[in-house]
Amino acid sequence: SSASNDDISIGPGHGGTASSSSRSISISAASTPMVSNVTEAFENGNLNNDGRALPPMPSMSSQRSMVSQLPPRHRVVHSDGSSSTDGGDGGRVRNNNSNRNSNIINDNVNDNNKSSSRRTPNTTNNNNNNNSEPRTRTACTHSLISRIKISTTLILLILGLLLCVCTTVRYFIPLGPSSSKKRTSTTTNTHHTIPRNNNNNNNNNNSNNVQNTHEDQNEENITKLIEKQKSRRSKAEGLFDEMGRYVFEDYDALPTFSNFLPGVAGIYGKPVWSFYVNRGQGISSFGVKSKDFPIMEYHTANNAYQDTPLLGFRTFYQGHRGGVGWGKSDGESFLVEPFDPARTRFPQLYSSRNTQSSSSSSSKKNRKDGGKTKIPSSLVPGAEEAANYPTRSMFIGSNEMQIREVDPVHKIETNVSYYTLPEEDFGAFVRRTTIANIDDKDRPLHLSILDGLARIQPVGGKLNYQLKTIGRTLEGWMGVDEADHGTMPFFRMSTEPADSAAVVVEEAGHFCLSYIESDEKEFLPIVYDTSKVFGRDSSLTRPLGLFDTTVEDIVAGEQYGSAKTSSAFAAARDVIIHPGQSITITTFYGRANSIADVPVIARRIVQGGFARYKLSRARELVKQITADVETKTGNKLFDGMVQQMYLDNSLRGGVPVLLGEIDDRSQSLSADEDHRIKVYHLFSRIHGDLERDWNDFVIEPTFFSEGPGNFRDIAQNRRNDVIINPRIGSFNAKLFLTFIQMDGYNPLSVEAVVFTIDDKNECDRLAADAVGYADGHRADREALAGVLCSGSWRPGQLAEMIEKQNIFLMRTLPELIDNVAASAKTSPMAVSKDGYWADHWTYCMDLIESYLQIYPDREEKFLYDELLPYFYSSRVVRPRAQKYVLSRSYNGQWHHVRQLHPTFEDPSRLEQMRHYVNDSSGWYKTEAHYHHNKGGTIVESAPIAKLFLLATVKFATRDAYGMGIEYEGGKPGWNDAMNGLVGMLGSGMPESYELKVLLNYLKKAAGKYRRRVIVVPEELAALIGKITDALDELGDGEYIPPIQTEKTINEVPSALFQYWDTVATAREEYRSDMVSLSGRVKEYSSSNVIEIIDRWIRQVDLGIARAHIIGSHGFEGGDELLGITPTYFSFNVTKWERTGELNQLGHHLVNAMKMTVGKFPLFLEGVVRMMKTLDSEHATSIYNAVKKSGLRDEKLGMYTLSSSLVGQSYDMGRMMAFSPGWLENQSVWTHMSYKYYLELLRKGMYDDFFTEMETGMLPFIYDENYGRSLLECSSFIASSAFVDPTMRGQGFLPRLSGTTAEFLSMWVLMMVGPSPFFINDETGVLEMQLVPALPFWLFRHDPMAVDNKQHSIRFKLFSSIDVVYFLSQPRNLFGVAPEKYEIGLRDGSKIVVEGPTIPHHLAMNIRRVVFIQYIVAYF
Repeated sequence: SSASNDDISIGPGHGGTASSSSRSISISAASTPMVSNVTEAFENGNLNNDGRALPPMPSMSSQRSMVSQLPPRHRVVHSDGSSSTDGGDGGRVRNNNSNRNSNIINDNVNDNNKSSSRRTPNTTNNNNNNNSEPRTRTACTHSLISRIKISTTLILLILGLLLCVCTTVRYFIPLGPSSSKKRTSTTTNTHHTIPRNNNNNNNNNNSNNVQNTHEDQNEENITKLIEKQKSRRSKAEGLFDEMGRYVFEDYDALPTFSNFLPGVAGIYGKPVWSFYVNRGQGISSFGVKSKDFPIMEYHTANNAYQDTPLLGFRTFYQGHRGGVGWGKSDGESFLVEPFDPARTRFPQLYSSRNTQSSSSSSSKKNRKDGGKTKIPSSLVPGAEEAANYPTRSMFIGSNEMQIREVDPVHKIETNVSYYTLPEEDFGAFVRRTTIANIDDKDRPLHLSILDGLARIQPVGGKLNYQLKTIGRTLEGWMGVDEADHGTMPFFRMSTEPADSAAVVVEEAGHFCLSYIESDEKEFLPIVYDTSKVFGRDSSLTRPLGLFDTTVEDIVAGEQYGSAKTSSAFAAARDVIIHPGQSITITTFYGRANSIADVPVIARRIVQGGFARYKLSRARELVKQITADVETKTGNKLFDGMVQQMYLDNSLRGGVPVLLGEIDDRSQSLSADEDHRIKVYHLFSRIHGDLERDWNDFVIEPTFFSEGPGNFRDIAQNRRNDVIINPRIGSFNAKLFLTFIQMDGYNPLSVEAVVFTIDDKNECDRLAADAVGYADGHRADREALAGVLCSGSWRPGQLAEMIEKQNIFLMRTLPELIDNVAASAKTSPMAVSKDGYWADHWTYCMDLIESYLQIYPDREEKFLYDELLPYFYSSRVVRPRAQKYVLSRSYNGQWHHVRQLHPTFEDPSRLEQMRHYVNDSSGWYKTEAHYHHNKGGTIVESAPIAKLFLLATVKFATRDAYGMGIEYEGGKPGWNDAMNGLVGMLGSGMPESYELKVLLNYLKKAAGKYRRRVIVVPEELAALIGKITDALDELGDGEYIPPIQTEKTINEVPSALFQYWDTVATAREEYRSDMVSLSGRVKEYSSSNVIEIIDRWIRQVDLGIARAHIIGSHGFEGGDELLGITPTYFSFNVTKWERTGELNQLGHHLVNAMKMTVGKFPLFLEGVVRMMKTLDSEHATSIYNAVKKSGLRDEKLGMYTLSSSLVGQSYDMGRMMAFSPGWLENQSVWTHMSYKYYLELLRKGMYDDFFTEMETGMLPFIYDENYGRSLLECSSFIASSAFVDPTMRGQGFLPRLSGTTAEFLSMWVLMMVGPSPFFINDETGVLEMQLVPALPFWLFRHDPMAVDNKQHSIRFKLFSSIDVVYFLSQPRNLFGVAPEKYEIGLRDGSKIVVEGPTIPHHLAMNIRRVVFIQYIVAYF
């Protein structure tokens, strides 16, 4: 849809079928055109095999609903809560309802958003045809009507201008204090009014007690608000093209940045990964699955910036205008390479004598000297030559990238676009090169073209490492086969290159297929012999082969592809392009399992209009994902960033879809209510890219594509899943609680859930239903039943096995997936690696809090009635006596005690897991990953018990001074660049603050549900008893440290040390008992739990108090005096005894006897976690202190991850290896900064939050410094501490980070409020309330609107319900509830609610989503 048309229609007749699902993604696998003349169908987005337009294909997660099948009805809600349906005059009432409901929202805003056309029209709108013109009207009648329309339009335009003038005048006359008049509404025959709800409850009090400081604004304040609104809008101008893509002019002259396409090919598509940079023709690498399987070799960012212009995509034109041919003396001949780096418009190339004639406005904008730098004339082009350099642009879309070059000398415009081929059973990367003749002298352009890859890699196993280390030797295996002479090369190695007795012959290969779109049936020849193009120029700088040889001659000659790295250039010969016309060369690069598959793929892609249609589908797929958070404010940049953040958040956490919706009932229930519904996440992957080159991403090239990710990453990025898609229910909270182990840790790598069906009869039934009951289908039935019952599988794997075994289905694959998902059970899947992060458990509470924002009425059932297993890992934490080692310092001058190799793989646990191996597959069964007791039964506990276990273990892991949580599992907390802190016996305050949050929640829950008991394993109860005994022995002493000076040595008091040693020993004994659990349990009453927790909270508070006294320590001074919480501590063992044993590296093992505390400079993480435990007043005090500290980067207006680390020991971790201001060393780490901003918003510090947004948050930061799209976040921004001033403020490590999760949490608070659903204290029932936090400058302003609708904001609630806020006067909406709601149902009826809260029956329907079309709230 056009980026300039940012209005949306929210009337009941415009919104598709009733949306009951969490996703609206088309899964059509084969809706592809057969003819080329399908422009109209492209716009509509769907074609059948005859080229005719079709309605959208239903998808597995489509918006199916039984409500959409019901006739529209007139609904009346009576005062007693009952309802009735008017059936006497249904047709007339339906018509009036639809018209009026449409006018509610659209009477002052035009619906220009063409993206709405992709939604299926609501069935209620089919009746709105009373006023439609009969098709039999004559031409004269049409002419008369047209004249009337024109006259009416002119009158309306004149009236509109007058209204604009009046409105403008209104804003510049003094306005008196605003009055809070109650809105009244009368009941009509189309809707019913619900009286204002005057119940006093906590939620109402909380929202209504927040004072709106802008209630009584004078003229000056209102003018400022309007001016700010205008300035925000103006910033977005020029940053987008007409398609809403972000634009970079002279992109290859800007500071370097890298990016990627999302790798989304649809549910029934096979994705490829791809990365691009702003150099050359953009794409720097692409391939399948991971960087080990490249089609174009993976290079890290620093190399990609240099290599892409030469080794990537290239285009060469041999051309002439007039004459008899290229190279002839009687015509104008040329050989030119578009996007040639030698003709990049670098600002430094323009001296003062030719600036005016050659510098573009964009070049001047990005120059530090304003275009006046003096450069020696020998190094710069002449004025005429510089003026003739081509202009280049880059257009970044959500699922595509395009570059453009306009060559003023040769009068050629070249556009190249890239996208991932969607919704096919083969994966491919698509390149479309469009060449236009822009000559204005009516001269035809004659071109011979080479367009494609300068270097392409073959299939040959895992190649990334080998290409970097034995690349020349590797070429010995390389070769090129041909599926069709000249046009279908097949790049593969003869065998996989390995020095092994087992030789693997390579059958698969990479293909390259190309054609001109006006002649799809004729494939272009492919030039794969690199020497034919570049001759002996091994740098690939110049196409020497084209200097004296035509493209025609190269194609006609022999090519050789053995023992060398090949190219893949499509060759178009003697193409004639007339002025104003263009041609498009489309090329597909992909992987096929065998050379015989290439002709089959070729027949598929030559169907008329295939490439254009697939481009439209690629765009649509991402739009369908981001439509969940569609937002329309007065700032287009903000709106675009919301959707970009949601996309990137989904790529790391996954897009949730619901499987198993097999009937009408299932489509209106949540996964908690219907066990048949299964939640499955798509498109996720670990965040690896050109700049995050340390991570090995995996994007499975299968249907239902997904990849593994780290526990913290996925847990954080799924935090808002249930808020945006309520039907997934408690899935994520239960999933991550299941990963909690008996030792309080969790596995690192989280994978997609797996499906199993244990009932053989059910497998047989499903197989028969899918393939048929006839005798001739017996083989297919048995094969499919065997697949279903052979063990665990995922939907994409199931589809692959069906394909490989050639099982013919009578049902569609989506139907089969839904049916088997409904019958299957799902199990979490994860893998432990080399250690345990200390902070991972903290994200479980985030997921629970999000769940309770939507389902507060299900808290008791969730906490006490569910049973979850404990994850079982073969990796365990060593006791202190096996990991405290005596080692020499880095300079060898002294000995010190370090904690090294804290975890190991326990052979006894591995042996236990081998009891659960699937005989047919050889893989572990799902049971292998769960903890069993002695009797072989899986140990399960209620979520409340697992939280109690977490609290117990973490309380028992506090450091020797009782301050932070020890980093004893081999890894630190969130800041994993503090890796050395583990060796320093370090601990973290962030985890202590999170422990306090957990303890407070457990106490609250136990007090709320006093009749319930908590049941825990006997072994955990023993640990609790030992902790109680140790606390009794410790007594009531507070052990407050002395006042700190520079010479203070904080030695751990002997009583605290003894307590620590006793509890740590008890913790280690508990872990040893876990090997063989007895199976017996112990019950704790609510009063017991509260008593225990109260005691623990007191100790945690004492530890926090000690931490504040000991404080932080830096070498610049001042920070330690501000009262800001420290984040980390280290512990130096001053006295020890040897155990007499050595570790595996020969170090002496020791027992600690005495310790002193070491401290560090300030880190922002400690502040963020602490603020979660504070009220607004104390949070404001901390905020003011942080602004004065070394955490504040005043020049950038942002906050750094740490204050200065100058003088700190390298022992603390790799962050000390980085330059200040770079990576984790005092840079602006956006994830933690956004966490900080989120806490400001949570504490109701609205003015402070929106002030910080102006300089510290996208998309409002200074774009010229940022260096990349303002819609896309970076992991860190080089701070003012960085030595190179030209790089300060620039963003690095793009997009996939926890920043997106924090921003979405902000978006929820800004648009919806902290607790949309709550339990009314008086009635005890669920109600709903919208309490946004929105500044006036973010509202859209329409001076033509009437009835207090001039200021509006629109957004999508629960991924389906359109919500509009109308603001009656210019002011900020900070924690204010509406005065009135208008709620439109999908049957066409409307309900008006007076007052700030929505009553129970409506709140329940809104949460189910399916029944509600829109909500309008008036403020």
